[in-house]
Amino acid sequence: MDSNPTATGFADTKRHYAILDGLRGVAALLVVAFHLFEAHAASRFEQIINHGYLAVDFFFVLSGFVIGYAYDDRWRSMSTTEFFQRRLIRLHPMIVIAMLIGAGMFYFQTSPIFPKIQDTPPWLMLVVMVIGMTLLPVGAALDIRGWGEMHPLNGPGWSLFYEYVANILYALFVRKFSKLVLGVCVFIAGAVLLHYCVTGPNGDVIGGWSLEPAQLRIGLTRLLYPFFAGLLLSRLVTPGRYQHAFLLCSAIIIVALAMPRIGGPSDLWQNGLYDALCITLIFPLVVYLGASGDVRTALGTKVCGFLGAISYPLYIIHYPFVYTYTAWVAKGKVPLMQALPITIATFSLCVLVAYLCLRFYDIPVRTWLTQRLRQQGRQQALA
Repeated sequence: MDSNPTATGFADTKRHYAILDGLRGVAALLVVAFHLFEAHAASRFEQIINHGYLAVDFFFVLSGFVIGYAYDDRWRSMSTTEFFQRRLIRLHPMIVIAMLIGAGMFYFQTSPIFPKIQDTPPWLMLVVMVIGMTLLPVGAALDIRGWGEMHPLNGPGWSLFYEYVANILYALFVRKFSKLVLGVCVFIAGAVLLHYCVTGPNGDVIGGWSLEPAQLRIGLTRLLYPFFAGLLLSRLVTPGRYQHAFLLCSAIIIVALAMPRIGGPSDLWQNGLYDALCITLIFPLVVYLGASGDVRTALGTKVCGFLGAISYPLYIIHYPFVYTYTAWVAKGKVPLMQALPITIATFSLCVLVAYLCLRFYDIPVRTWLTQRLRQQGRQQALA
């Protein structure tokens, strides 16, 4: 879930893929809408923007591509420690504030749908908050919401946990893989993903947010193929030159994520096959097309820049607002059409808070941390 690398303060002479930033923002907006509509869905068969959960898998493809493009050729002058420092500076400040937001809104989410909140003492909630700020997952003993999440104050932290796993694997092992070895890994991970999608108990890849063995399997399955495929794509493919790539790729992402559920309870494999096709074929194609386009207008540059800038803050801060919205819907059994003004207001509030966090917290903190890192590097060079 990288964004503009220059925002971290690290100079980079490489071409910047503005369209990929914009596509990340489009997917993040769809995730927020998906989660808000989910509060009104009686089952996964009735969910509006039914495949919004696949945005996470798209993010993993993007992450693999961007990591490979940005770092593969830097290892002669960059240590593993420096790589981890860069990634922590990029990702971790927003994780800290996301857990703070989750803690601040926690007791406003008391409802029958979150059975453990009312019995959770503040000291225990604060313990979970501090652990969450490290991104270390928690088990059943610290499940203070009742949903079995590894990050009960801010559920989407699970995907950032796996993002960190991917970064660790890349820095320690995968960056050294030849194209052939990486290709074999992509093939094996793709076969495992396809098998799970068409034989899994739910006919989709939803899951990964818990430390239960079955959920850990889903999380790793969702991570490995997309990340490996994105990384291999960055090494194998030379982007072409296509016009209107942002509009085309945005349309593909919107259609793919908004696609209604395919098949019914007796044909779960059909929807699973759709998920697998999106992850293994459509998302890598979108990344390739997005990397092959140019933003040629001032308006397009601003749109892609804004969407890319807020994409990560929006993704990581929106769920406490979704929890609160879901609790309100559950307590009042509010139908969607009646709730729609509040739905739109909540969606808009998520975007606004994401922008404010970016502008007044994330960028200043990352800039300060980057300057400190550079000062330490100069001091070590002079020592």
